[in-house]
Amino acid sequence: MTSRKFYVFQVCQTFEASEVNAVLLPCFASHTFREEIQEEIGIPVLDMMAALRMHVDHVAERGTTLGIMASDYVRHSGLFERYFGTDFKLVYPNDNEQSRLMGAMYGVNGIKDGFLDGGHLICGDLQRRGVRALDINEIYAAFATLEKGQSTRPPFKLGIVGGVGPAATVDFMGKVVAHTPAGRDQEHLKMVVEQNPQIPDRTANLLYDETDPTMAMYATCKRLESAGANAIAIPCNTAHAFVERIQTHLSVPIVNMLTETVEAIVQRYGAGKTVGLLATSGTIKSQVYHEAARRAGLQIITPGVDYQVLVMESIYGDHGIKAGFTEGICKDQLLIAAEHLCELGADVLILGCTELPLVLEHSESYMIKNHEVALVDPTTILALKCIELARENTVKPISR
Repeated sequence: MTSRKFYVFQVCQTFEASEVNAVLLPCFASHTFREEIQEEIGIPVLDMMAALRMHVDHVAERGTTLGIMASDYVRHSGLFERYFGTDFKLVYPNDNEQSRLMGAMYGVNGIKDGFLDGGHLICGDLQRRGVRALDINEIYAAFATLEKGQSTRPPFKLGIVGGVGPAATVDFMGKVVAHTPAGRDQEHLKMVVEQNPQIPDRTANLLYDETDPTMAMYATCKRLESAGANAIAIPCNTAHAFVERIQTHLSVPIVNMLTETVEAIVQRYGAGKTVGLLATSGTIKSQVYHEAARRAGLQIITPGVDYQVLVMESIYGDHGIKAGFTEGICKDQLLIAAEHLCELGADVLILGCTELPLVLEHSESYMIKNHEVALVDPTTILALKCIELARENTVKPISR
Protein backbone atom coordinates (compact mmCIF):
# COMPACT_ATOMS: atom_id res chain seq x y z
CA MET A 1 0.00 0.00 0.00
CA THR A 2 2.98 2.32 0.47
CA SER A 3 3.66 2.29 -3.28
CA ARG A 4 0.02 3.17 -3.92
CA LYS A 5 0.25 6.07 -1.45
CA PHE A 6 3.31 7.47 -3.17
CA TYR A 7 1.73 7.06 -6.60
CA VAL A 8 -1.47 8.86 -5.56
CA PHE A 9 0.55 11.63 -3.93
CA GLN A 10 2.68 12.14 -7.05
CA VAL A 11 -0.39 12.29 -9.30
CA CYS A 12 -2.04 14.79 -6.95
CA GLN A 13 1.12 16.89 -7.02
CA THR A 14 0.93 16.89 -10.81
CA PHE A 15 -2.68 18.03 -10.67
CA GLU A 16 -1.76 20.78 -8.21
CA ALA A 17 1.03 22.00 -10.48
CA SER A 18 -1.48 22.05 -13.35
CA GLU A 19 -3.68 24.38 -11.24
CA VAL A 20 -6.73 22.10 -11.15
CA ASN A 21 -9.31 23.07 -8.53
CA ALA A 22 -9.87 19.68 -6.90
CA VAL A 23 -9.00 16.00 -7.18
CA LEU A 24 -11.39 13.04 -7.42
CA LEU A 25 -10.06 9.80 -5.96
CA PRO A 26 -12.58 7.10 -7.01
CA CYS A 27 -11.02 4.25 -5.04
CA PHE A 28 -12.06 2.97 -1.62
CA ALA A 29 -8.61 1.58 -0.84
CA SER A 30 -7.02 4.95 -1.57
CA HIS A 31 -9.52 6.61 0.75
CA THR A 32 -7.97 4.75 3.66
CA PHE A 33 -5.10 7.25 3.35
CA ARG A 34 -6.87 10.20 1.68
CA GLU A 35 -6.36 12.40 4.75
CA GLU A 36 -2.61 11.74 4.66
CA ILE A 37 -2.52 12.95 1.05
CA GLN A 38 -4.69 15.97 1.83
CA GLU A 39 -2.26 17.13 4.51
CA GLU A 40 0.47 17.44 1.89
CA ILE A 41 -1.52 18.86 -1.05
CA GLY A 42 -2.71 22.44 -1.48
CA ILE A 43 -5.90 21.58 -3.39
CA PRO A 44 -8.92 19.61 -2.14
CA VAL A 45 -8.87 15.84 -2.51
CA LEU A 46 -12.62 15.26 -2.38
CA ASP A 47 -13.83 12.77 0.21
CA MET A 48 -15.76 9.95 -1.50
CA MET A 49 -16.79 8.47 1.85
CA ALA A 50 -18.25 11.82 2.93
CA ALA A 51 -20.19 11.85 -0.35
CA LEU A 52 -21.52 8.36 0.35
CA ARG A 53 -22.46 9.26 3.92
CA MET A 54 -24.31 12.36 2.72
CA HIS A 55 -26.27 10.28 0.21
CA VAL A 56 -27.09 7.51 2.71
CA ASP A 57 -28.33 10.09 5.21
CA HIS A 58 -30.70 11.30 2.48
CA VAL A 59 -32.09 7.90 1.45
CA ALA A 60 -31.97 5.82 4.66
CA GLU A 61 -32.92 6.27 8.28
CA ARG A 62 -30.44 5.95 11.11
CA GLY A 63 -30.26 2.37 12.29
CA THR A 64 -30.72 0.95 8.80
CA THR A 65 -28.66 -2.15 8.02
CA LEU A 66 -26.10 -1.46 5.30
CA GLY A 67 -24.56 -4.31 3.34
CA ILE A 68 -20.95 -3.68 2.34
CA MET A 69 -19.26 -5.35 -0.61
CA ALA A 70 -15.59 -4.35 -0.51
CA SER A 71 -12.13 -5.82 -0.83
CA ASP A 72 -10.51 -7.60 2.09
CA TYR A 73 -8.18 -4.65 2.59
CA VAL A 74 -10.96 -2.05 2.74
CA ARG A 75 -13.12 -4.30 4.90
CA HIS A 76 -10.42 -4.76 7.52
CA SER A 77 -9.25 -1.12 7.41
CA GLY A 78 -12.32 0.08 9.32
CA LEU A 79 -13.05 2.70 6.66
CA PHE A 80 -16.81 2.13 6.63
CA GLU A 81 -16.93 1.90 10.42
CA ARG A 82 -15.37 5.37 10.66
CA TYR A 83 -18.11 6.93 8.58
CA PHE A 84 -21.16 4.76 9.35
CA GLY A 85 -20.46 2.58 12.38
CA THR A 86 -22.07 4.74 15.05
CA ASP A 87 -25.38 5.31 13.22
CA PHE A 88 -25.92 2.26 11.03
CA LYS A 89 -25.62 -1.51 11.31
CA LEU A 90 -22.96 -2.77 8.90
CA VAL A 91 -22.94 -6.32 7.54
CA TYR A 92 -20.37 -8.00 5.31
CA PRO A 93 -20.43 -11.27 3.37
CA ASN A 94 -19.44 -14.40 5.30
CA ASP A 95 -15.97 -15.80 4.72
CA ASN A 96 -17.04 -18.07 1.86
CA GLU A 97 -18.96 -15.34 0.06
CA GLN A 98 -16.16 -12.82 0.68
CA SER A 99 -13.73 -15.21 -1.01
CA ARG A 100 -16.06 -15.47 -4.01
CA LEU A 101 -16.39 -11.68 -4.07
CA MET A 102 -12.61 -11.26 -4.14
CA GLY A 103 -12.41 -13.76 -6.99
CA ALA A 104 -15.08 -11.88 -8.90
CA MET A 105 -13.10 -8.68 -8.51
CA TYR A 106 -9.48 -9.80 -8.77
CA GLY A 107 -9.53 -13.37 -10.11
CA VAL A 108 -9.15 -14.71 -13.63
CA ASN A 109 -11.96 -13.26 -15.76
CA GLY A 110 -12.71 -10.87 -12.89
CA ILE A 111 -13.82 -7.28 -13.02
CA LYS A 112 -10.24 -5.98 -12.76
CA ASP A 113 -9.45 -7.87 -15.96
CA GLY A 114 -12.27 -6.07 -17.73
CA PHE A 115 -14.91 -8.80 -17.62
CA LEU A 116 -18.12 -7.02 -16.64
CA ASP A 117 -20.73 -9.57 -17.74
CA GLY A 118 -23.01 -10.61 -14.94
CA GLY A 119 -22.69 -7.48 -12.84
CA HIS A 120 -26.13 -6.26 -13.91
CA LEU A 121 -27.64 -9.63 -12.99
CA ILE A 122 -26.38 -9.31 -9.42
CA CYS A 123 -27.75 -5.79 -9.11
CA GLY A 124 -31.06 -6.90 -10.61
CA ASP A 125 -31.38 -9.69 -8.06
CA LEU A 126 -30.72 -7.25 -5.23
CA GLN A 127 -33.31 -4.84 -6.57
CA ARG A 128 -35.95 -7.58 -6.86
CA ARG A 129 -35.37 -8.31 -3.19
CA GLY A 130 -35.93 -4.63 -2.38
CA VAL A 131 -32.26 -3.92 -1.67
CA ARG A 132 -31.00 -0.68 -3.17
CA ALA A 133 -27.57 -0.95 -4.80
CA LEU A 134 -25.80 2.40 -4.65
CA ASP A 135 -23.71 3.65 -7.57
CA ILE A 136 -20.77 5.24 -5.76
CA ASN A 137 -19.32 6.75 -8.93
CA GLU A 138 -22.55 8.62 -9.63
CA ILE A 139 -22.82 9.72 -6.00
CA TYR A 140 -19.20 10.91 -5.94
CA ALA A 141 -19.56 12.84 -9.20
CA ALA A 142 -22.69 14.60 -7.93
CA PHE A 143 -20.93 15.43 -4.68
CA ALA A 144 -18.05 17.02 -6.58
CA THR A 145 -20.42 19.48 -8.25
CA LEU A 146 -21.76 20.75 -4.95
CA GLU A 147 -20.07 23.71 -3.28
CA LYS A 148 -20.52 22.04 0.10
CA GLY A 149 -18.80 18.99 -1.30
CA GLN A 150 -15.49 20.82 -1.53
CA SER A 151 -12.87 19.75 0.98
CA THR A 152 -11.52 22.11 3.61
CA ARG A 153 -8.35 24.00 2.83
CA PRO A 154 -5.04 22.44 3.84
CA PRO A 155 -3.26 23.45 7.05
CA PHE A 156 -1.60 26.86 7.16
CA LYS A 157 2.06 26.73 6.15
CA LEU A 158 4.53 29.40 7.22
CA GLY A 159 7.45 30.17 4.93
CA ILE A 160 10.63 31.44 6.57
CA VAL A 161 13.47 33.32 4.89
CA GLY A 162 16.30 31.85 6.93
CA GLY A 163 20.00 32.48 7.21
CA VAL A 164 19.65 36.20 7.95
CA GLY A 165 21.27 35.30 10.30
CA PRO A 166 21.35 31.55 10.84
CA ALA A 167 21.14 31.57 14.65
CA ALA A 168 18.33 34.13 14.57
CA THR A 169 16.36 31.82 12.28
CA VAL A 170 16.64 28.95 14.74
CA ASP A 171 15.70 31.32 17.58
CA PHE A 172 12.60 32.46 15.69
CA MET A 173 11.47 28.91 14.94
CA GLY A 174 11.98 27.99 18.58
CA LYS A 175 9.73 30.88 19.60
CA VAL A 176 7.03 29.79 17.17
CA VAL A 177 7.12 26.33 18.73
CA ALA A 178 7.28 27.64 22.31
CA HIS A 179 4.33 30.02 21.92
CA THR A 180 2.04 27.70 19.95
CA PRO A 181 -0.77 26.41 22.21
CA ALA A 182 -0.35 22.78 21.21
CA GLY A 183 -0.97 19.60 23.15
CA ARG A 184 0.55 17.30 20.53
CA ASP A 185 2.93 17.46 17.59
CA GLN A 186 0.15 17.70 15.02
CA GLU A 187 -1.18 20.96 16.49
CA HIS A 188 2.01 22.89 15.70
CA LEU A 189 2.51 25.04 12.61
CA LYS A 190 3.76 23.69 9.34
CA MET A 191 6.92 25.57 8.41
CA VAL A 192 9.05 25.54 5.29
CA VAL A 193 12.47 27.17 5.64
CA GLU A 194 14.94 28.34 3.03
CA GLN A 195 18.09 28.59 5.15
CA ASN A 196 20.08 30.83 2.83
CA PRO A 197 23.05 32.46 4.59
CA GLN A 198 24.41 33.43 1.17
CA ILE A 199 21.91 36.30 0.96
CA PRO A 200 24.19 39.39 0.78
CA ASP A 201 24.58 41.39 3.97
CA ARG A 202 21.73 43.87 4.29
CA THR A 203 23.61 46.37 6.43
CA ALA A 204 26.63 46.38 4.09
CA ASN A 205 24.34 47.29 1.21
CA LEU A 206 22.55 50.07 3.06
CA LEU A 207 25.72 51.63 4.50
CA TYR A 208 28.37 50.97 1.87
CA ASP A 209 26.38 50.20 -1.29
CA GLU A 210 27.73 46.65 -1.41
CA THR A 211 25.86 43.79 -3.13
CA ASP A 212 22.11 44.35 -3.25
CA PRO A 213 20.30 41.52 -1.39
CA THR A 214 16.94 42.21 -3.07
CA MET A 215 17.31 39.57 -5.80
CA ALA A 216 18.42 36.85 -3.40
CA MET A 217 15.61 37.69 -0.97
CA TYR A 218 13.05 37.73 -3.77
CA ALA A 219 14.24 34.40 -5.17
CA THR A 220 14.07 32.87 -1.70
CA CYS A 221 10.53 34.17 -1.21
CA LYS A 222 9.47 32.77 -4.58
CA ARG A 223 10.80 29.34 -3.63
CA LEU A 224 8.80 29.51 -0.40
CA GLU A 225 5.77 30.59 -2.40
CA SER A 226 6.22 27.60 -4.72
CA ALA A 227 6.52 25.33 -1.68
CA GLY A 228 2.99 26.30 -0.66
CA ALA A 229 3.66 28.94 1.99
CA ASN A 230 0.56 30.92 2.98
CA ALA A 231 2.62 33.71 4.53
CA ILE A 232 6.33 34.53 4.77
CA ALA A 233 8.32 35.57 7.83
CA ILE A 234 11.74 37.20 7.60
CA PRO A 235 13.41 37.12 11.03
CA CYS A 236 15.78 39.97 10.20
CA ASN A 237 15.00 43.59 11.04
CA THR A 238 17.39 45.12 8.50
CA ALA A 239 15.97 42.95 5.70
CA HIS A 240 12.66 44.77 6.12
CA ALA A 241 14.21 47.76 4.37
CA PHE A 242 13.81 45.67 1.19
CA VAL A 243 10.37 44.18 1.85
CA GLU A 244 8.31 46.88 0.14
CA ARG A 245 10.02 46.41 -3.22
CA ILE A 246 9.62 42.61 -3.00
CA GLN A 247 6.04 42.32 -1.73
CA THR A 248 4.34 43.65 -4.86
CA HIS A 249 5.83 40.77 -6.86
CA LEU A 250 4.62 38.01 -4.53
CA SER A 251 1.21 36.37 -4.27
CA VAL A 252 1.57 35.67 -0.54
CA PRO A 253 2.07 38.28 2.21
CA ILE A 254 5.29 38.96 4.04
CA VAL A 255 4.42 39.45 7.70
CA ASN A 256 6.00 42.81 8.50
CA MET A 257 7.89 42.32 11.75
CA LEU A 258 8.54 46.03 12.24
CA THR A 259 4.92 47.10 11.80
CA GLU A 260 3.75 44.34 14.13
CA THR A 261 6.34 45.36 16.73
CA VAL A 262 5.29 49.00 16.70
CA GLU A 263 1.61 48.07 16.92
CA ALA A 264 2.32 45.72 19.83
CA ILE A 265 4.14 48.51 21.69
CA VAL A 266 1.22 50.91 21.21
CA GLN A 267 -1.28 48.31 22.39
CA ARG A 268 0.78 47.34 25.44
CA TYR A 269 2.33 50.64 26.53
CA GLY A 270 0.38 53.37 24.72
CA ALA A 271 1.38 55.87 22.05
CA GLY A 272 2.99 58.36 24.44
CA LYS A 273 6.07 56.31 25.28
CA THR A 274 9.58 57.17 24.16
CA VAL A 275 11.02 54.13 22.44
CA GLY A 276 14.73 53.44 22.12
CA LEU A 277 15.94 51.46 19.13
CA LEU A 278 18.89 49.09 19.38
CA ALA A 279 19.56 48.01 15.80
CA THR A 280 22.16 47.82 13.07
CA SER A 281 23.29 51.06 11.51
CA GLY A 282 21.67 49.83 8.30
CA THR A 283 18.27 49.54 9.94
CA ILE A 284 18.65 52.99 11.48
CA LYS A 285 19.75 54.54 8.19
CA SER A 286 16.84 52.96 6.31
CA GLN A 287 14.39 54.66 8.72
CA VAL A 288 11.99 51.71 8.41
CA TYR A 289 11.33 51.65 12.15
CA HIS A 290 11.01 55.43 12.26
CA GLU A 291 8.38 55.39 9.51
CA ALA A 292 6.37 52.65 11.23
CA ALA A 293 6.63 54.53 14.53
CA ARG A 294 5.51 57.83 13.00
CA ARG A 295 2.40 56.18 11.58
CA ALA A 296 1.59 54.85 15.04
CA GLY A 297 2.38 58.08 16.90
CA LEU A 298 5.51 56.82 18.64
CA GLN A 299 8.78 58.69 19.11
CA ILE A 300 11.89 56.67 18.25
CA ILE A 301 15.30 57.58 19.64
CA THR A 302 18.59 55.97 18.61
CA PRO A 303 22.04 55.80 20.24
CA GLY A 304 24.61 58.53 19.72
CA VAL A 305 27.44 57.82 17.30
CA ASP A 306 29.87 56.35 19.85
CA TYR A 307 27.18 54.17 21.40
CA GLN A 308 26.00 52.96 18.00
CA VAL A 309 29.56 51.77 17.37
CA LEU A 310 29.17 49.59 20.48
CA VAL A 311 25.90 48.14 19.17
CA MET A 312 27.56 47.24 15.87
CA GLU A 313 30.54 45.73 17.68
CA SER A 314 28.22 43.65 19.85
CA ILE A 315 26.70 42.21 16.67
CA TYR A 316 29.56 42.06 14.15
CA GLY A 317 32.70 42.16 16.31
CA ASP A 318 35.21 39.36 16.74
CA HIS A 319 33.47 38.50 20.00
CA GLY A 320 30.05 39.54 18.72
CA ILE A 321 26.78 37.67 18.46
CA LYS A 322 27.22 36.74 14.79
CA ALA A 323 30.52 35.13 15.78
CA GLY A 324 28.62 32.88 18.19
CA PHE A 325 29.00 34.81 21.46
CA THR A 326 26.09 35.69 23.76
CA GLU A 327 27.99 36.56 26.94
CA GLY A 328 31.01 38.67 27.79
CA ILE A 329 32.10 41.68 25.72
CA CYS A 330 29.11 41.67 23.35
CA LYS A 331 26.59 41.75 26.20
CA ASP A 332 28.53 44.46 28.06
CA GLN A 333 28.64 46.62 24.91
CA LEU A 334 24.93 46.18 24.35
CA LEU A 335 24.04 47.08 27.93
CA ILE A 336 26.14 50.26 27.77
CA ALA A 337 24.22 51.37 24.68
CA ALA A 338 20.92 50.39 26.31
CA GLU A 339 21.74 52.40 29.44
CA HIS A 340 22.55 55.38 27.21
CA LEU A 341 19.06 55.19 25.64
CA CYS A 342 17.47 54.97 29.09
CA GLU A 343 19.33 58.14 30.09
CA LEU A 344 17.89 59.82 26.99
CA GLY A 345 14.40 59.01 28.29
CA ALA A 346 13.51 55.68 26.71
CA ASP A 347 10.75 53.76 28.51
CA VAL A 348 10.79 50.88 26.04
CA LEU A 349 13.72 49.40 24.13
CA ILE A 350 13.28 47.58 20.84
CA LEU A 351 15.80 44.78 20.36
CA GLY A 352 15.84 45.74 16.69
CA CYS A 353 18.29 43.17 15.36
CA THR A 354 17.27 39.52 15.53
CA GLU A 355 20.66 38.65 17.03
CA LEU A 356 20.05 40.85 20.09
CA PRO A 357 17.38 38.63 21.72
CA LEU A 358 20.02 35.92 21.85
CA VAL A 359 21.64 38.12 24.51
CA LEU A 360 18.72 40.03 26.07
CA GLU A 361 15.29 38.43 26.34
CA HIS A 362 11.86 39.97 25.84
CA SER A 363 10.86 41.44 29.22
CA GLU A 364 8.11 43.63 30.66
CA SER A 365 10.51 44.91 33.29
CA TYR A 366 14.31 44.85 33.03
CA MET A 367 16.72 46.74 35.26
CA ILE A 368 19.69 48.47 33.61
CA LYS A 369 21.61 50.13 36.43
CA ASN A 370 18.96 52.39 38.01
CA HIS A 371 16.61 52.32 35.03
CA GLU A 372 13.58 50.05 34.72
CA VAL A 373 12.73 49.49 31.09
CA ALA A 374 10.67 47.15 28.93
CA LEU A 375 12.58 45.09 26.38
CA VAL A 376 10.62 44.27 23.24
CA ASP A 377 11.80 41.38 21.08
CA PRO A 378 10.48 41.73 17.50
CA THR A 379 11.23 38.05 16.90
CA THR A 380 8.75 37.10 19.61
CA ILE A 381 6.19 39.57 18.24
CA LEU A 382 6.63 38.08 14.76
CA ALA A 383 6.24 34.54 16.10
CA LEU A 384 3.03 35.45 17.91
CA LYS A 385 1.60 37.12 14.81
CA CYS A 386 2.40 34.10 12.65
CA ILE A 387 0.70 31.81 15.17
CA GLU A 388 -2.35 34.10 15.11
CA LEU A 389 -2.46 33.99 11.31
CA ALA A 390 -2.22 30.21 11.35
CA ARG A 391 -5.12 29.89 13.78
CA GLU A 392 -7.24 32.29 11.72
CA ASN A 393 -6.54 30.45 8.47
CA THR A 394 -6.71 26.82 9.52
CA VAL A 395 -9.98 24.91 9.47
CA LYS A 396 -9.89 21.93 11.79
CA PRO A 397 -10.87 18.71 10.02
CA ILE A 398 -14.01 16.91 11.13
CA SER A 399 -13.07 13.98 13.34
CA ARG A 400 -14.47 10.62 12.29
